[in-house]
Order: sequence, then structure tokens, then C-alpha cells
Amino acid sequence: MLEAIRKIIAFSGQEKSKIYRAIFISFFKSLFSMFRMAAIYYVLLAFEQGDKTMTPAWTALILLGVSILGQFILKMIADLQSVHAGYFMSAYKRLEIAERLKKVPMGYFNDNNLEQITGIATTVLDVVENQGANVLVLILSGLMNAVVFLICILFFDWRLGLIVFAGMAIYMMITSSMEKKSRSKSPVRQKNQAALVSKVLESLQGMSVIKSFNLTGKGDAALKKAIDDNRDSNMAMERLFIPYARIQGTVLGAFKALIMLLAVAMFITGNMTITYALITIIISFQVFSDIEQTGAGLTVLRVISSSIEEAEKVNLLPVMDEDGKEYTPDGHGISLKNVSFAYGDNGILNDVSLEIPENTMTAFVGPSGAGKTTLAMLIARFWDVDKGSISIGGRDVREYTLESLMSQISVVFQNVYLFADTIENNIKFGMSDASHEEVVAAAKKACCHDFIMSLPDGYSTVIGEGGATLSGGEKQRISIARAILKDAPIIILDEATANVDPENEDKLTAAFDALTDKKTVIMIAHRLKTIRNADKIVVIDGGKISSGTHDELLNNSERYSRFIKLREEAANWKI
Repeated sequence: MLEAIRKIIAFSGQEKSKIYRAIFISFFKSLFSMFRMAAIYYVLLAFEQGDKTMTPAWTALILLGVSILGQFILKMIADLQSVHAGYFMSAYKRLEIAERLKKVPMGYFNDNNLEQITGIATTVLDVVENQGANVLVLILSGLMNAVVFLICILFFDWRLGLIVFAGMAIYMMITSSMEKKSRSKSPVRQKNQAALVSKVLESLQGMSVIKSFNLTGKGDAALKKAIDDNRDSNMAMERLFIPYARIQGTVLGAFKALIMLLAVAMFITGNMTITYALITIIISFQVFSDIEQTGAGLTVLRVISSSIEEAEKVNLLPVMDEDGKEYTPDGHGISLKNVSFAYGDNGILNDVSLEIPENTMTAFVGPSGAGKTTLAMLIARFWDVDKGSISIGGRDVREYTLESLMSQISVVFQNVYLFADTIENNIKFGMSDASHEEVVAAAKKACCHDFIMSLPDGYSTVIGEGGATLSGGEKQRISIARAILKDAPIIILDEATANVDPENEDKLTAAFDALTDKKTVIMIAHRLKTIRNADKIVVIDGGKISSGTHDELLNNSERYSRFIKLREEAANWKI
């Protein structure tokens, strides 16, 4: 129990003070509960002494009012502190995950199932958010209440106090045993919950494929298995808890009966007054009620502890940006020296060297899978090279922080991703402090202003996740507007025109001209017109490269000649 409590306190970070405050306030709430018992005591004493005046009644009423009001105010303050702590310590962890993911090499996302990260950010942290701080305060306030009332019983009769203490100790021993037994099942439950989230998201994202192949109800075996596994792990936890809960209830019931019998026996034998006997029974019942509250909290403490352990696994993700510094390069020429790179055992580039002068356009060409996108993304440091170095402005990209490096680079991808937000916010994504006028100016340069204004709410129109409500060409032009607004000196275009409608091609050509003016441009392209207009063409094949102008490569590179011939045949193909 102590280990789990320490874990929650450590996880709470800057919210630790609010948890301590909630515990401190709960202690005073426990003291106010004493006034309730004092009110009952005065009433019982008046009955015993035959006092028929209103003094005992008014005294009891005042004490009861103070107890109710004090507990109400202090509980409200304590709850606000613990709820705030639970929400924000989970929120800070989600932000920490987001920041770490920005520094994780892209290869991690290719090589790993992301169900763990997805589950941590959703269900795992939901458990911590909703129960972590609250359960901790619940456990400690229950213990404090029980101790306060136990002291009262010891004041009335030390023998009954020892019996109550024995009941508390046995109950806590049973609870501790249950908590230890749950250690093996809680991590499995967390893993299955994360897997369920992953499979649900996968099914939703792939629903169009499922429907198109008429696999509704048939192709979701993995989702059904995730649901079954999650059900089984939850049921396993319940099957573990239920017998212990029954034993706990039986133990407390037996000790309540024992206290009642002994109190009555002591009254009959004259060792205790009727008032002391009754108030002792009432207080002992309150002690056991508080211990039950503590036990209920301890039941879920292991689940919370396992959730925190799962969330902390994010700290094990590899990061690339640990030693970088904020640099602004003097120039934007790009130099690759003896670069080698592989995805696991699959070698992509082998001892590649290349110079890309500032303010020039360089086209990467080659067969599918040759490494065109890989080479471009290595420049943007989506991965780190295995050997060699890549420099921008004479400085190795590994010397920059990722933020300062990416401030020099804009990437327009083949598959554009837009967020479920307004069009204006999507364009401002790379420069959040841009004004509306700057957004409009960028949109006009990207030739998307007219279609934006035709939408119901113009720039305030909310688009679906991924830009699902827009055509491919419209999404592409918005992504270009985003890059124009960022105005980075290096532009990487990853087959950005591959999926564009023919009617949008002229508009996109104008948009690209506005984007690439006076920039260092790297373009991954298959279109002959684009390739021919490049200042330098880099042919990538078999892990090696050759470079030159269009005419130079036609005369000197068999691979490039074959590539151009295939492009020309494809362009002239007709039905």
C-alpha cells in the first residue's frame, strides 16, 4: 500500500501540493465528525440523567450543525483539490507524451504497434485522472477518521478499544492480501484495455475497407478477440475481489456483533453506564464504516498503481533530440557525406554523398522503394543516419534542436493530413500567431482562397478529421498555403502532385511556384515536366545515387534513361 501511495505522489508532480492540501483538510474534516458523536453523547446522557430541559437538545443541535457545516465545507474544498490534482496530473502526462512523441524517430512508428501509446493516453490515464488523487485522499481520510474514533473508544473503555483495533487490523490484513494477489492481474487488465482501444480505432479508421469488401461482422475477429480479452481480464479481477469482499464483510460483521455483546454485558454487570455502552457501540460502528471506506479505496489502489506503471513506460521511448541547441544557419545549402541508412536489416542507402546548393531545385527520382522519401526525410531528421552526416548551413542536423531544425524546413506530403478544426487554424498550424490577413494572403498564393470563400463559413468552416470533407486537390492547396505561411527557407515536396485532379493541376502549379520562389527545394517527383525543370536531378537506385542535369544524366546514366523512357511511355499510354 505504501509503495502505491508513494507512486501516486511521485506521479502527481506539480500537483503534489494539492494532494497534500486535500489530505490535510481531510484531517480537520475528521475532527469535525467528532462533534456529531458529541451531539449523540449529550442526548444519551440527558436520557440517562432524566434531564427534561431544552439545554441538552440545543447543545446537541449546535454540535450537530457545526459538524455538518464544517464537514460540508472542508469536504468540498478537499474534493476540489483532489479532483484538480487528478485531472491536471493526467493532463500534464498527456502533454509530456505529446512532447516526447515529437522527438521519437519516425522509425519507431513504423516498427511498433502503437496500441500501448494509444491506450496510455486514453484509458490508462483516464483511470489515474478519475481515481488516482481521489482514492488516495479517500484512503487516508478514512484511516484518519478511524484513528480519531478509535481514540474516543479507548477513552471510554480500553478493552473495547483493543477489540475494535483487532477488527481493523484483521480487515486491513485481508485487504493487503487481496492487493498483493491483484498485482499479477492488474497489468494484464491494463494491456487488454489498451489493445481494445487500438482495435476499436483501427476498425473505425478502416471502416471503408471493411464495407467495400462486405466484411461487416466477418472481418472483425481481432476486435472481437480484444473485447473478449478485456472482458476476461475484468472478470478475473472481479472473481478475485468478490471472495475477499465477502470475507471482509463477515469479519466486520462478527466484530460489530462482538462489540455489541460486550458493551451490553459490561452494562449488565455494572462496569459501564448505559450512555457509555451505547456511544461505544455507535462509535465502533463508525470506525468500521471508515475502515470499509479505506478498504474500498485499497481495492482499486493496485489498478491505479498499475496504470501509473504503464504510463511511465512512455519514458522508455527512444528520443533523438537530447543534446541539440537553438541555431539559425547562415545559409541553407544541404550537404550529405557518406550517408548510410537501413530499416532494421533492410539497407536503403549506402555511402551516399550529395551537395544541394542554396536556392536551387533538386529532384529525387528512382523506382518505388529505392529510398527517395527516406533520403528527403533524413534531411528533415525524421530519422537519424546510421553512418555519415547531413548538414544544413554547414552544421550537422543533429546539432540543432528539432524545433530550430524544423523552423528551417517545410514539408508538403503526398497524403495530406488536415486536423478536425477550422480551415484557418489548419493553415496557421505552422505559425499559430499569424493574423487572419496573413492567412488569406497565403491562401491566395496557394490558389485556395476562392473555394474557401465558397464554403458555408469561409475560413471558419470546420473540416472533418484528415480533411475528409475536401477533395484531394483542395487539401493539397491548403497544405501548400500552410507551408507558404510558415515561409521556411527549405521546402520538401514528397510527390505532392501525385493524387491531384487534372482540373486542379494548373492551380497547383501556380501554388508551387509561389511556395518555392527563392527557396532550397527538394522534390520527389515522377512528372517529366517537373523533373526536366530541376537544377539538379538525383537518381536513387540500389542504395546508390547519381546526379546531374537532365541532359547530363540522359547521356551518362543508363538508369535515368530507362526511367525517362518508362515515364514517357506512361504519359503517352491510351486505351
